[in-house]
Order: sequence, then structure tokens, then C-alpha cells
Amino acid sequence: MNDNLKQFREQIDRIDDELLKLVNERAALAQQIGHVKGNSAVLRPEREAQVLQRMSVTNSGPLSNQGVIQLFTEIMSQCRALEAPLRVAYLGPRGTFSEAAVMQRFGKASEGLPVDSIDGVFTAVESGAVNYGLVPVENSTEGAIGRTLDLLLNSNLNICGEVLLQVHQCVLSNENDLSLIRKIYSHPQSFGQCQGWLNAHLPNAERNTASSNADAARLAAEESFAAAIAGEQAAEHFKLKVLAQNIEDDARNTTRFLVIGKQEVAPSGKDKTSFVMSAANRPGAVHDLLVPLAQYGVSMTKLESRPSRTGLWEYVFYVDIEGHQADSKVAAALNQLKQIAAFVKVLGSYPVAV
Repeated sequence: MNDNLKQFREQIDRIDDELLKLVNERAALAQQIGHVKGNSAVLRPEREAQVLQRMSVTNSGPLSNQGVIQLFTEIMSQCRALEAPLRVAYLGPRGTFSEAAVMQRFGKASEGLPVDSIDGVFTAVESGAVNYGLVPVENSTEGAIGRTLDLLLNSNLNICGEVLLQVHQCVLSNENDLSLIRKIYSHPQSFGQCQGWLNAHLPNAERNTASSNADAARLAAEESFAAAIAGEQAAEHFKLKVLAQNIEDDARNTTRFLVIGKQEVAPSGKDKTSFVMSAANRPGAVHDLLVPLAQYGVSMTKLESRPSRTGLWEYVFYVDIEGHQADSKVAAALNQLKQIAAFVKVLGSYPVAV
């Protein structure tokens, strides 16, 4: 063996030994913190966000910031699991992008519970069957997920965090070539995200909707000359071949998920607050709702209208703003809003996705 190569490997072995020692020291400290906290929340989203933000800022490479975030997410996941695995409900079945988002946010030491609907995710958290739930709320191409917004309005759960998952769609099949595909299954959102590619490469394939991308993969696995649009994780789960990758029309295609739970999250230093409000039935009422945000210098990052379901042509507005509801400017703006709006409900303050 080359002497230089041997020397490098010996250095790596020494570093690995030191890394193992330090990681176990960290795990032991995390255990002690867990004992001090007693029966309080297992997860502290604001603390984990601070760790990941600090690691990103201090990272000098050659590892990318995303690689460092993934590494420390897994370390924190394993440390948490020393007490008990964190249970997280998500829109199943297994092999969906929702499952991938759970792994991205909570790490592989968490225990994912697939349920058959977004309603089921809320129910699992409300009943105490899981610690948290994860639900899709919007896609950068196809827009808002209405059912999630409706449930947030009527639930007592809080938004505890957000996950931004870059969505890469694939064509999965038992067949070996695209030319053999006569039928394709997918969730309506995924069909919408891939219209251009499908029109160009599979214009004559019959399109059939499925309840989820994973369910589409299951259906495709049971048929000949059929395919599914889904993620690579579904290919592994259903033993399908990947005939095409990254077929989404927008390479930046991203789905935003919300973490829902029973706890209120403390400020992390880089937060977002979500709330829903409705305007009084008078001229200029919607304009007036925006005045407190401008007056106190609070930046609004999202405004989404949705039928209120309480009356014909009545709407509620879902708003995301920068800052935590405990911040003085945000608190003042929200207090003023409550004086002039017909209805205001704060859905939660939580760390911005790293």
C-alpha cells in the first residue's frame, strides 16, 4: 500500500474514533437533559433550529450546508430516540413524499405512522396516538392544499414547524421502456406538476388518478404496460424500475409541509407566525387588516384566501408573517388586528425551515 494512502487512512481512523467518542458524549448529555425536563415535550423545535442554523453559519466546508444539516438532524434524531422514538403521523401509505419529509425533518430514528387522509393525521395527534403530525400545505407549482387549511382553522393543534421538500418526480414501472407504457397513475397534484413532460413523452398514455403517489406505484406494480409518477422512495418500496427521473416541469418544484402538535414553540431567533383572519363586511375592510402589519414593520410572506364555509361568498385569509408572536412588533400588530378584524386565530409561531 502507498505510504501516503496508509497515512491518510490512519488519520481518518483516529478522527473516526474521536468522532464516536464525542457523539456518545453528546448523547449522554442529551439523556441528562431529558431527565431534567421530566414529562415536558420531547422535541424542542426552537433549540434544534438554533443548532442547525449555527452549524450552517460556522460550516467552513468542504461539506455543503445541506450535508451538515442532514448529518446533525440524524445525530439529534438518534439522541432523542435514547428516551423513546418520536412518533409522527403522515399522509400514507409508505413511499410517499410525506414520508420523505418526515425523515428529512425528524431523522431515521423517528417512527412514522402512515394514515389514509390529512384528517387522519390531525386525529392521530389530537388523540395522543403520536407526538406530532406532518401535513402538506402548499406546492410551489400547484398551490395550496385546501383540506389542510380548513382543518387548521377548526383544530386546536398548533403549527410547530415547517419542512420544505424539493420534489423530484419519476416514472416508475415494471416495464423496461417508456414506449411500452399505455396507462399512467398518479396523484392529481403530480399530474399538474408534470404536464409538459407527459405531453411531450407520453401523450397517448391513459391518465388515471390515485389517492397518493405511493398508491399510484402500488397500482402500477400490479399491472403490465402501466406506470406511475412518484418519487424514487416508492420505486424501492414497490420494487419498480425508474424509467425517467426529474420529470417535473419546474426544477425548483417544492412542497411545503407543516408540523402540527399540541405544544407552543418558543422563539428561535428566526421564526415565522401563521394566522387566519376574516374581514368585517364593509368597504375597505381588507385594506384595513393589512395596516397594522405595515404600521409595526412586520413583513408578510404569504396571503391566501379560502371560502369560510360559514356563508355564501364569505372568505377567510391565511397569512404568514416574519417573526414570533412573542416579538414585540408582531405582538403589537396582532393585538391591533384583533381589534379591527371580524375574526383572528393564531395558528402557531415556529422556526423557519433551515
